[in-house]
Amino acid sequence: MRIGFIGLGNVGGKLAGSLLRNGHDVAVRDLNPTLVAEFVERGATAADSPAALANMVDIVITCLPSPAASAAVAEGTDGFLAQLRPGQVWMEMSTTDYAEVLRLGALVEARGALFMECPVSGGCHRAETGNISIFAGGPREGFDRVLPVLTTLGRRVLHTGPLGTASRLKVMTNYLCTVHLVALAEALTTCKATGLDMNTTYEAIRISSGNSFVHETESQVILNGSRDINFTMDLVSKDIGLFDDLAQQHGVPLEMSPLIVRLFNEARATYGDREFSPNIIRRYEEPLGVKVLGTGFPDQMVDDEPEEPGYEVVPKR
Repeated sequence: MRIGFIGLGNVGGKLAGSLLRNGHDVAVRDLNPTLVAEFVERGATAADSPAALANMVDIVITCLPSPAASAAVAEGTDGFLAQLRPGQVWMEMSTTDYAEVLRLGALVEARGALFMECPVSGGCHRAETGNISIFAGGPREGFDRVLPVLTTLGRRVLHTGPLGTASRLKVMTNYLCTVHLVALAEALTTCKATGLDMNTTYEAIRISSGNSFVHETESQVILNGSRDINFTMDLVSKDIGLFDDLAQQHGVPLEMSPLIVRLFNEARATYGDREFSPNIIRRYEEPLGVKVLGTGFPDQMVDDEPEEPGYEVVPKR
């Protein structure tokens, strides 16, 4: 079985790397020729276009920054959608709009191919080590079919139900992650302003009811000064915007979500679209003239996830 991977960015490159590392026959496509060349050196085959890639493989995987980017590689000039054949599979691993998932899924099914939405959660470091979490939406028989690939890429795999369920759950979790990040930025800056030791503050949060996955990862890169989470403010805005749109479409009277959307829109205007997302803390540091730093935090994030082999297919309750 040959797998084609389109999108070798921060997350996609890590996922494609896991496929190569585990012995899969992989063809790749990306607009950045340097990234493609790196994968060719590691044993992948380069495709000249999305259409050419589809003709080379059994499964097409996309991991792209926006719904528009996914639509472009599928339906644009030299897009792969017109090349899909009966029995072929498209696994969409981007964080995207569930209405687009339903639209594209219908086009894929009309060609006799299988469409599965498979967004991931857990950050670039977990994508790189093959223990990221994956939501998979689509028919159960389709889930069973792609499960061997999913368990190569991630440790926790949840079949969420029919198409559209995974994308909705994914933007919800990214919204929660962003809320946690903003709350941590406020909490850490307040503790710094009151004179508390930042290492002690980190540990106090970590061992308490205030702890979260976001704290154990993103607070580290805040306190070590790198602020590098391989995720930028424009991508945060896209994800939380999708969640806010979803709530508006269903008449949910949210209060926190519009505030978070506004905070990141303002931060993008001030610091730039490609600023690392943990630098939302600059919004609180700069008026005080302080820098929230700890001592002894590693340059790389420490993942306390155990490294034993295996995976977990998470049951729906």
